[in-house]
Parts: sequence; C-alpha cells; structure tokens
Amino acid sequence: MLSDIEIAQQANLKPITQIATEIGVDHNALEPYGKYKAKIDFKADKNRIQQSNLILVTATTPNKSGSGKTTTSVALTQGLQKIGKNAIVALREPSLGPCFGMKGGAAGGGYSQVLPMEDINLHFTGDFHAITSANNTLAALVDNYQYLNQGKPTGLKKVLWRRVLDVNDRSLRYITSGLGGSTNGIPQETGFDITPASEIMAILCLSTSLDDLRRRIGQILLGYTHEGNAFRVDDLKVTGAIITLLKDAIHPNLVQTLEGGAAFIHGGPFANIAHGCNSIMATYAALQHSEYTVTESGFGSDLGAEKFLNIKCRAAGLTPKATVLVTTTQSLKLHGMVPEKEIKLQNKEGLQKGLANLERHIQNLQNFGQTVVVALNQFHFDSEEELQMVEDFCKGLGAAFARNQGFAKGGDGAVELARKVVEVVENNPSKEIQHTYELNDSVEVKIEKIVQKVYGGKNIILGDNARKALKNIIELGADRWPVCIAKTQFSFTDNAKKVGVEKDFTIRIDQLIVNAGAEFIVAVAGDIMRMPGLPKEPSALGMDVVNGKITGLS
Repeated sequence: MLSDIEIAQQANLKPITQIATEIGVDHNALEPYGKYKAKIDFKADKNRIQQSNLILVTATTPNKSGSGKTTTSVALTQGLQKIGKNAIVALREPSLGPCFGMKGGAAGGGYSQVLPMEDINLHFTGDFHAITSANNTLAALVDNYQYLNQGKPTGLKKVLWRRVLDVNDRSLRYITSGLGGSTNGIPQETGFDITPASEIMAILCLSTSLDDLRRRIGQILLGYTHEGNAFRVDDLKVTGAIITLLKDAIHPNLVQTLEGGAAFIHGGPFANIAHGCNSIMATYAALQHSEYTVTESGFGSDLGAEKFLNIKCRAAGLTPKATVLVTTTQSLKLHGMVPEKEIKLQNKEGLQKGLANLERHIQNLQNFGQTVVVALNQFHFDSEEELQMVEDFCKGLGAAFARNQGFAKGGDGAVELARKVVEVVENNPSKEIQHTYELNDSVEVKIEKIVQKVYGGKNIILGDNARKALKNIIELGADRWPVCIAKTQFSFTDNAKKVGVEKDFTIRIDQLIVNAGAEFIVAVAGDIMRMPGLPKEPSALGMDVVNGKITGLS
C-alpha cells in the first residue's frame, strides 16, 4: 500500500470555492489561502446548529502509535456521505512538535485523510504562528513592564506567564532569562511550553466570537504585584494589541477529505496537557452546514472525552447525539499485558485481559449519558475469532459495535460504522450530559470526582505548590471553574508504565495553574511535561524535499 503522503499527493483536489459552494457557505465569508484551503468568517446560527447531529469520536487507552482516532473520524464522515448523509468532520490542527517528533502528522491516514495533507501538517494558514506570536509578544510586554517598574508597588513580584514554541525541545523546559547585565532585563527562572499548551490556544478554541476572545484575553492572569494584587492583560492595557495578532486566527479553516467532502480544521490543544478539542467556532461552522458533524477529542475517554464533555460542551452549549469509541486489538492486547513487540500476533488470553480497558472506557461514556458505538479499526493480521470476541463483549455491555476499514478502503470501508451511528442516533433520543462534577464543587472535590469516577482511582494528594496555589484560586473566585487535568495518556493513573486497568490508586497533583482566560484550572498530575522532548529517532530523520515534493511526512 502507498504511504499516506503518496496517497495524498495523488489525489485530485477540488477548488476550495467549490467545497464552500457545496456546503452552502456564503462566498462573501470565504477568505481563500491559495486554491485548496480557506478561512470562514461566519456568524453562528444557534437554531441551525441545534438541528444537526454532533458525533464525538474518542478512544481506548492508546499504545505509542495511537488508535487511529483521526483516521476513524475522517472515515466515518466519508462513510456517512456514502450512505447519503450530509456530513462534515471538524478536527484539530496538527502541531509541528509531534509531527517532527514521535507520532508524525495528524491529518488522518491511508484513504481517510484531510487534504492538502502537507499544508495541514506544516504551516497551514498560520494559526499556530499567530498563537505563538501572541503568547510571546505578551511575555515580552510583561517583562518590559516588570523592568520599568522595578521597586515600585505596582511592579510584579511574581510572573506566571511563560513563553511557547511549537517544537519538542526539552532544553527549554526550565531556563534563566535576563542575563548579561541590567540593560538586558531582570534575571529570573522561567521556561517554555509547547504552543498547544498555551492558554491562548485554549482561549481561541473556547471562544464563541471575536468579542468573547477579547474578553477572555483581557482576563488572562499574568502574575501578582508587590501589593499582592492579581495582574491581568487588561491591567497591562495590551488586550487590543494581542487581539490584532489573533483577528484572522479566530476564523475556522475549511479544507476537504480525500473523497472531496468538506472538513473544518481549527485549533490544536493536546488532551494530555490541555483540553484536547478543536475550536467551538469550527464545531459550530460544521454543525451549521451539515446534517451530521463528526468531531474528535484527544487520546482516550479519560482525557479528551472527559474534557470535551465537562469543559467544551459546557462552554458551547452542545450535547453529542452519540460517541464513537475507537479501539484496536493491538491496544487491547497491550493493556492485557502482552509485550508491545507481540501485540500484532494472535493472543486470545491477552485480548481477553485487555477487554477490561475497553470496559472502563465504555462505562465512562455511558456514565456521561452517552450512547456508545465501538469502532474497531481492523488490520490484516486480526483474526476473525478475536474480532468476534470484541464484538460479543461490547454487545454484553450495551454498546453498539462496528468494524472499520477506512484506512485501507476510505468511505467504503466505513459504511458499516456509518450505518450503525445513524441507527443509534435515530433510535436513541439524546440525553443531557451527566457531568462528572458540579461547577460549585471545590477544586479538590472536582479532581477527586474525576479520579474516582473516570480513572477508577481512590484518592488524590495535593503537593505543597498545589496547596499554595489553591489559596489564590479561591481568592480569585476561580474555584468555580472546570478542572483540566494534565496527565499521561498511556494509563488511567499518573504513571505511564501502569497499563491495563488499575484500581484504588492515588493521583498526585503537584501544580494548580489558573487559566483565567480559558476559565478552567489546570491540575498537573505526576511527571507530565508541558514541553515534550524528542525521541531517539525523530520523524524528522525521514523527511526531505525531492523534485519539489515533500517526502517522509506521515
């Protein structure tokens, strides 16, 4: 089979103006970026949005190569179109960090991709650049204010704002800035996060309009003055300046699937260190122009789906009609204690043990009130007996089941899944989301409820730094916001090596970070890093440009 990039480069793309016309986008709202991608300046129509069917795609706990969640999201959309449904997919934008690092690109795979694949995976329409620039301009303005107000009561005693860069670079996690004498700033310990972890990324993805974006940017907490007062962007009087860098980035991006269907791609927070969902604006745009909107959340139900349902749906006023839970026999065997190098081999005993991981994820989603469709991504090495084991297990838990071969066959390979999703939506009235916690719960109680109800743990421990931050959170009134837990994606615990399904464990929270613009609290669990590092053999080693074409991008 051809590589992802070879398949993408052989596709015949439609002009983006044609894609826009086909879904009813007003051409006056279309802002083309070349022939095959554009931004959409649209006004949300809540009545039309509520008439569409929102389908969430999540996954079981992944192995290192993932479960094929984005590929499944695209395949399902193509499959829905094959059976005559007006469907649009809404996805996150890939980050350059993992693209050149361990995972590679994030535009789907095989015959279920979004195009132009190279553009989407690389610089695209400049959204990540705009967010990085806005974040770092704000950092420079804070440093300048601090430099000019040294020794004054209005000066800053503590700066919370960090710089970001869209690369995996462990050397930048903890640095000292301002060295070289008094004219070069104030020496201080600081560091970089990766751009998807920037609060501005979260704000962009949770904003429902340019005015909402302005409001949220203005209330970002930058630090504290010597008098102990909270210091925000509005206090710095640069909200307008930051908005100028984001005025185009707020608009959703329109592209297409490999089969010529519309796709909105916008925003890219990670689900292990942020809230892991594409923008509300892109989801609104897809809902407004489709009968079915398929959207994904990062990693498993314990991360992206939990945050989608507890954070994004609260902010956007949305409720999915059903949730598709993606899995593979490989992931299940890994969580059945089969060595990673053997997970492609038949092993009924290992698969049987791994079904406990699938059960936890199904129950998580059902506890939210969701009707679940398990999508098993089928590979050539999967045996019929093992596939039937998974199907029977799902049915025993009250979850629908479908095999998916979208990677190899595109929309044709996802027709079974598409029909199952439509059947579920048409025969099961959607229920209100049963949130894990109430907004008036304390921060500690919110974290405990997530750990107990979603992860299957027993207790939490707040480290000294987290306890100190909790006092400030309460004083700011931020304790009534949702909680976004940053933790490993490879385990229900805060230890990536503990695969399977652990019980009665304790989660340690070392930091509580106030994201006042995003209006949630980030709780950092275990040794999760907000700036990833590169692996032993980065994906960058295989990339090149040959005869004017990019090669090695996956």
